[in-house]
Amino acid sequence: MSVLTPVHWLDSDQQEVWRDFLAAVAIIDTKLDAALRPFDLDLGEYEILVNLSEAEGHRMRMSELAQAVRQSRSRLTHTVARMEKKHLIERQSCADDRRGVIAQLTDEGYGLLEQAAPTHVDSVRQAFIDAVNPRDFEALGRAMRAVIEVAH
Repeated sequence: MSVLTPVHWLDSDQQEVWRDFLAAVAIIDTKLDAALRPFDLDLGEYEILVNLSEAEGHRMRMSELAQAVRQSRSRLTHTVARMEKKHLIERQSCADDRRGVIAQLTDEGYGLLEQAAPTHVDSVRQAFIDAVNPRDFEALGRAMRAVIEVAH
């Protein structure tokens, strides 16, 4: 028989901040996705393009890319397959590991990223950066780094 540990419930202020956080993330994601829609991209696809553009040779192992974009391997595989049909990415066998697969950003994918990036950055500013007081932004940065640190 398992022993139940007592629940340390959130107080009303903590509950309010937590729910505000969830609502804000949903609003930001919706706005960023909407801004990318004219480019036939969603936020997840854009993040893949960015990570590949920043990688050496514009290529990454699929397992590393999944970690970088915080997607499961199966979800990433489906997304990359969709992007491959749009000629934004190519998958290649890994030369030094026959089981490994490399995602390679195509010239077309890089060109689309260059076109979409200014719109994306503008939408990030409108939906998030400019909406937050600079002091609150700094505090938010510290809070997010603390969450990341605890997770690692």
